[in-house]
Order: sequence, then C-alpha cells, then structure tokens
Amino acid sequence: MAGNSRLTVAVHALCWLTLAKRRGRPALTSEEIAASLESNPVAVRRALGPLRDAGLITTEHGPGGGWSLRAGPADITVADVHAIVEPGPALALHAHEPRQTCPVGYGIRPVLGDIYEEAARAFTEQLSRHTIDDVLDTLLRTRPLPVTTSAATTRDRTGEDPAPASRAG
Repeated sequence: MAGNSRLTVAVHALCWLTLAKRRGRPALTSEEIAASLESNPVAVRRALGPLRDAGLITTEHGPGGGWSLRAGPADITVADVHAIVEPGPALALHAHEPRQTCPVGYGIRPVLGDIYEEAARAFTEQLSRHTIDDVLDTLLRTRPLPVTTSAATTRDRTGEDPAPASRAG
C-alpha cells in the first residue's frame, strides 16, 4: 500500500517557491510547479489550495501571476505544513468498536490510542525542527543537481533558472 504524499508534495512546492523567490521570481505558475513535481497543474492547484487557505501562499491571476509565498520560509515548519495538509490523526483506531467480549477487542483501543498519541507527539516534534528554508538549504547543499545537457528545469547544477525547459533560455 502506498503512503500519502500530500505533505511531500506541499513541502516540495514550498521549496520550489522559496528557490524561485531567492532568485528574483516572486511567483511560479501551476505549470512550473507541476513540471518540477512531474505532475499536472490541476493536481498542483488542488494540493496547494489548503496552503493558500491557511495563508502560507497566495495566488495572483494574469500576466506575471501565479503562486507566491506569503509567509517567510524560515517561519514555516514542516510540522506547520503537515497540520494543514493532514489535519486528522496520523494513525487511526478501528472504524468501529471491536467486540467487547473478546479479550483483545476489549482493551486494544485504549492501549493503541496511548501508543499512537505518543508516536504523534514525537512525529510532530521532529517535523517542527525543520523549516522550509532548512529543507531547501539542505537539499541544495547535499543533493546538487548533476550537470547534464538534458536538465529539464535548470540551466546549471545549482538550478539557476527555476523554470521549465520551455521557459529556460
């Protein structure tokens, strides 16, 4: 079973918007973000809607418009993003009450509930240690894009032009 990728997609898009802003591009279109994600613009708009609704990013229509950061990437933690795109519990108990006359069914929910709460606290604590700036800086430092002649979204190994190949010059 594949895991949920909403958090990963959201953090990826926020890092891409941060890189673009650092390089003088205040906004990226859904198409540009989709190119980096190897996705489609409709999926990007759907994924970024909750971040816009929460005030982390904004959209402008028309020439020069697109998605842009509203909050500072040094102030946005991965835990903040997780809370927005995954507002429910990370781990869930049974959809219905187990049989209460069963020795396992009777006690499983409170025991697992405590374990899941402890795991959720540790998970959130770990995510809160990393900002969008941290993620972007780490990936640029530790995973630089190799120099190739077919890099679809950059001019050089540092990603100097955060635009798809159709706009890169």
